[in-house]
Amino acid sequence: MSWHERSASGATFAALDLGTNTCRLLVARPAWAGFRVVDAFSRIVRLGEKVAATGELTTDAMKRAAEALEICAGKLERRGVTHFRGVATEACRKARNGADFLDRVLRDTGISLEIIGTREEAELAFASCAPLLDPHVPHAVLFDIGGGSTEVTWLAHRGHAGWSMLDSISLDCGVVSYAERFGGDTVPQADYLRMVAEVADRLAPFEQRNRIVQRIAAGGVQMLGTSGTVTTLSGLKLDLPRYDRRVVDGSWLDFTDIVGLSHALASLDFAGRAAKPCIGAERADLVVAGCAILEAICRTWPVGRLRVADRGLREGIILGLMAQSTQHRPQGGWHG
Repeated sequence: MSWHERSASGATFAALDLGTNTCRLLVARPAWAGFRVVDAFSRIVRLGEKVAATGELTTDAMKRAAEALEICAGKLERRGVTHFRGVATEACRKARNGADFLDRVLRDTGISLEIIGTREEAELAFASCAPLLDPHVPHAVLFDIGGGSTEVTWLAHRGHAGWSMLDSISLDCGVVSYAERFGGDTVPQADYLRMVAEVADRLAPFEQRNRIVQRIAAGGVQMLGTSGTVTTLSGLKLDLPRYDRRVVDGSWLDFTDIVGLSHALASLDFAGRAAKPCIGAERADLVVAGCAILEAICRTWPVGRLRVADRGLREGIILGLMAQSTQHRPQGGWHG
């Protein structure tokens, strides 16, 4: 039975985000406060491995992603999903064979994934994170450090009209691409500082265009980060024995803590980082690159602290699907 045939029996929404590093699925049903999660899946697949150097998805990376997507297809079927959207981001945007891989995924699993642009990627992250913003602070910097790219969005609060996007930028630097360039085991301090300086240089035109620092000096800017880097640092700061999204989402990080934790992690080797709770072996070679990108953001816009969001594209997609469903426009893409 297809999702079209099931739609009359009750709405179940699903969003899939195939990123450079991770494949993520979220399944939810409407609830009074928005939606209630009924299933979720996340697996590190490193789809963007070596894309920066070769321009193509590797056979091994596609195999890892395909295996994760097979699991997602099973969950979509078992949960009786009626409204679905799946997206692919930087790895498939960059790779010459990205579209061909997604065609094969559709044939093999029934899952249709669309490659979205950087602007829509920023909009989806914004939609999911907006409830964490303080409406009494008129401007906000929102950022998402991904596997292959980093998105930064400049926002303004418009009173009853809510938040609006004034500008956004996507940098083709992420934790996977930087870890491949600078190494993921022992990272010399000089290389760490090179990463920070390079990202800061690439953020400078965005700052010049929007003059955010002037707004910060007047006390009118807040910062919100959504990425594995900030959630990992929050888990470490909170000294969690294991990662807990309920504690991390909505937490705060002072810039002094960010710098201290970042430099402490950069001084460790792979094994030392892997032994840390909230990091583990799967992320130990990526976290230093993420810390360098984050430190560059903090240096460029010295807000002093940031709020941590453990939410992103999937939540933004779910909210969009729910809004469309109220207009009687069901969305497809899952044909199991």
